[in-house]
Amino acid sequence: MEEALNTLKKLGIHYELLNHKPVYTIEDMNTLDKKIFKGAEICKNLFLRDQKGKRHFLVVLCSDKKADMAKIQEQVLSTRLSFASSERLMKYLNLEPGHVSPMGLIHDEEKKVEVLIDKDLKDRKLLAVHPNTNEASILISFEDLMNFIKAMGNQYEFITIK
Repeated sequence: MEEALNTLKKLGIHYELLNHKPVYTIEDMNTLDKKIFKGAEICKNLFLRDQKGKRHFLVVLCSDKKADMAKIQEQVLSTRLSFASSERLMKYLNLEPGHVSPMGLIHDEEKKVEVLIDKDLKDRKLLAVHPNTNEASILISFEDLMNFIKAMGNQYEFITIK
């Protein structure tokens, strides 16, 4: 967590840190007091791989949506997508399951992970993502999250998730 927060500070990105009990899923997040999130869109984050394991994707989407893998693979011209293993998650983002976050990009030194962002997040002023631990969330503007992703140097694109 400290490494992610220090990176945000170095980049001049404003955020607010919220400590809370460990949460592993969006359903767990929904058990927390919503008032602490100040109306922020809680982001769902998925770590996927293509059929051969040559491409890896971090999908950032609105919490109330379900990712249709077939529709995502069409948009990014990929082979069949599936969830990546915990070993791959550790290898590429240095994260454990339940801790997936765009902040994990700080560990992707080779820029192997492609970031796919739900277009509907553009309309949200404030987002909530984990700072590489599921025992906290950070509130960050959409613009600042994009500034962070751009600073990390990973390829990214906006996709439609219904």
